[in-house]
Amino acid sequence: MSVKNDMTIGFLRSAYGGESMAHMRYLLWGDIAEKEGFPNIARLFRAISYAEQVHANNHFKVLGNIKGGHMVASDAVFGVGTTVENLQGAIDGELFEVNQMYDVYLNAAKYQNEKDAERSFYFAIEAEKIHAQLFKMAQDSAKEGKDIEIKNVYICPVCGHTVLDEAPEYCPICGTKREMYKKF
Repeated sequence: MSVKNDMTIGFLRSAYGGESMAHMRYLLWGDIAEKEGFPNIARLFRAISYAEQVHANNHFKVLGNIKGGHMVASDAVFGVGTTVENLQGAIDGELFEVNQMYDVYLNAAKYQNEKDAERSFYFAIEAEKIHAQLFKMAQDSAKEGKDIEIKNVYICPVCGHTVLDEAPEYCPICGTKREMYKKF
């Protein structure tokens, strides 16, 4: 894979940086949720952290052999708080990606005929929509002092699709088979 257009290259780097930070942030926030007595919210954070790693890996692979050091600008939430506060940070971050960042990146990749980047951005935006909803559900429970009731969280290792309780036969975003989903 190799990208030819500087704008799309910059967007891939920015997305890679943002997804990498989300991956680490969600691991840290999962630890806080665990300590506050929300083991299932902690598991949700850890599972979605894996989905963010999938997105970062996809973006990195699309960049291919483009080498060199680069300053990467990406919008990110910093700091730690209570689980309710951390969930708000997660919701805000996911909605930024859905409503602003990935929409622009995806349209630029389409315009520049960068098919691999387009696929990577599409996979991410579709999964991020689900993440925002799941974090909102978790926040609603945490505000009441309750953990979420879930059996398992399943993540597609190809696109980051996230689903609770049971994986679909095929991923609705990329078509990956159920057996490939990672279970949390």
